[in-house]
Amino acid sequence: MNILNKYIDHTILKATATKFDIIKLCKEAVTHDFFSVCVNSCYVSLAKAEIKNNNTKVCSVIGFPLGAMSTKAKVEETKQAIKDGADEIDMVINIGLLKSEAFDAVYNDIKAVKDQLPNQVLKVILETCYLTDQEVTKASQLAIKAGADFIKTSTGFGTAGATVHHVKLMKDAIKNSNTKIKASGGIRDTKTALQYINLGVDRIGTSNGIAIVTGKSSGEKSY
Repeated sequence: MNILNKYIDHTILKATATKFDIIKLCKEAVTHDFFSVCVNSCYVSLAKAEIKNNNTKVCSVIGFPLGAMSTKAKVEETKQAIKDGADEIDMVINIGLLKSEAFDAVYNDIKAVKDQLPNQVLKVILETCYLTDQEVTKASQLAIKAGADFIKTSTGFGTAGATVHHVKLMKDAIKNSNTKIKASGGIRDTKTALQYINLGVDRIGTSNGIAIVTGKSSGEKSY
């Protein structure tokens, strides 16, 4: 199942994650040659030091998990994450502003973060569990317009994670663009991961990466 490893963003984002958990995550990612580790921004420098000269990237979440902080706060968090060595940024959109139909504000929020990334990859988390189909499509369009490299389904902290239905809506939205899709939340085994990959997803966010690539249970972690 080596083909699966490069789809995996090996993830730990829970509030109780310790430095030791991050070190373990990084060791696992290097061992299995996962695409990246995905951590909260306070741990980017630690993860970068642990990954060292290996191929695995370091991804930082921004504005996580609510997306409801000020744009300036997201920008400053992004700047620090990049300074600390992040290769990729997964930012949460402002869901409340989207639902308020303040579409310019949502776009500007994403664009402000994108503008901090000369070379790094930006993934924009829609948190699809809270959105109508129309809002999923609109959020996808705004993220694409703002320069997102990926649109991502979920934080893993909402009421539900990735669904086939939402990924299909996102796939329709990215037609005629270079934007890709990251599915995350509730993807815990090989069969489910392959289902999303076969739909056209280019990245999988999960804390169950080892189980996915080995076919063996890893205790079914939550993300």
